[in-house]
Amino acid sequence: MNTNPDTYYQRSEVSNSDLTALKELLYPRQQFGDREKAFRFGSLVDAIITEPERVNYYRLTVDNVTYTEEEFYHAREMYRSLRAEARSDRFLRHVLDHASTQRFMVNDAQHFEYCGFPFFLPTRCKWDWWLDDARFGGDLKSTFASSQKEFEEAVDFFDWDRSRAWYMDVARSNQDFIYAISKKNCRVFKKFIRRDDPVYTRGRDKYEHLAFMWWCLNLSHGKDNTAS
Repeated sequence: MNTNPDTYYQRSEVSNSDLTALKELLYPRQQFGDREKAFRFGSLVDAIITEPERVNYYRLTVDNVTYTEEEFYHAREMYRSLRAEARSDRFLRHVLDHASTQRFMVNDAQHFEYCGFPFFLPTRCKWDWWLDDARFGGDLKSTFASSQKEFEEAVDFFDWDRSRAWYMDVARSNQDFIYAISKKNCRVFKKFIRRDDPVYTRGRDKYEHLAFMWWCLNLSHGKDNTAS
């Protein structure tokens, strides 16, 4: 359950998270590990780095969710690793110092095409980081990956490629990035994505299929979302 009080999560446009939920409904697969626990901890890391105003270090809470001292310590160590990485990574330092956080964008009629069939959907996304000067943004992840190879595999397995292609196309940006912090050893991994590169193309193919399935399942709403 999402406990973020931001009204973004009550909006009706289609989000990447909606596509994830649809995929799990249509193509269920075995889940490994405690997914709710992983999501809960990831939310703590995200809040500490991108929404510190939601964090109460005295009460060990993010909004109305209480964490343990161990969880807070672990999350803060991961943030320290990210800051340490920024000392040698000029781009990351610029992101941490200048990016807008939790910026959301809406496209009231985003154009899609699946197997030659054109259609429209209202879409939305919410950025961990958005760079106004460069007109692109990126994503923060916490991950169980402990090596670059495992991180690259996670990009495909967890559909982070789909997420980045979706965000790029909602924003009409031509590049994107992921910074991921390992929960195991606090290593920082990075991935830079450009429009039409293999990661973007793979992600777009994934979301186009799910967006088409979403459009099909919502035909009963009586809206003409086909392209003329």
